[in-house]
Amino acid sequence: MMYPFLTLDDGTEIVHSEMKEDGQVKVYMEKPDEKDGFHFATCWLPEYRWENLSGLSQTEIDRCREVIESTAHLILQFSQEGGFENASSF
Repeated sequence: MMYPFLTLDDGTEIVHSEMKEDGQVKVYMEKPDEKDGFHFATCWLPEYRWENLSGLSQTEIDRCREVIESTAHLILQFSQEGGFENASSF
């Protein structure tokens, strides 16, 4: 299951999985693009291992990396609590 986490001002959506038994959390970023449909990337926490980068510029990747690194503690917490909505009682 993937949980919504954050939408950036450029339309990039960031979602994350539940925490896997091995402690990993999949963080997926997707940005709409008129020509290609979507540009995307995956980051695995807590290792910050990036894979499946498609269509994102280096600037966009750097921005996503900065956002993920600065909020990883929240993503890891929410991944154990059923996402932000369950963790915040919304």
